[in-house]
Amino acid sequence: MSLTIDNISALYNTNNVSENTNKLEETLKSDLNSATEDELMEVCKDFESYFTEQMFKAMQKMVPESDDDTSSYTKQMKDYYTDMMVQSMAETSAEGEGLGIAQILYEQMKRNYGLE
Repeated sequence: MSLTIDNISALYNTNNVSENTNKLEETLKSDLNSATEDELMEVCKDFESYFTEQMFKAMQKMVPESDDDTSSYTKQMKDYYTDMMVQSMAETSAEGEGLGIAQILYEQMKRNYGLE
């Protein structure tokens, strides 16, 4: 199968909805009353990852773009891979201690769901 501009531009989601967003939405629609502590922590890390991704994207918008003459195809590919990089960085930053948002949220959710 050969890749054409149409095939590749179909890979690039123009709404920039990341995998984190979809995963988080699915989790929030589910019933967490019967969730284990590990599942609860995973939800909290997903939220922290999503939050961090949105923060990175907001910071990225503050950086002025260059006025180079690149084709729309090149710009699409640059945007696609930049989004992938930001998402990966956000997921990595939520691992371990992360920013601490996941841990605080986890402890609050444990109290709310009576898992203590």
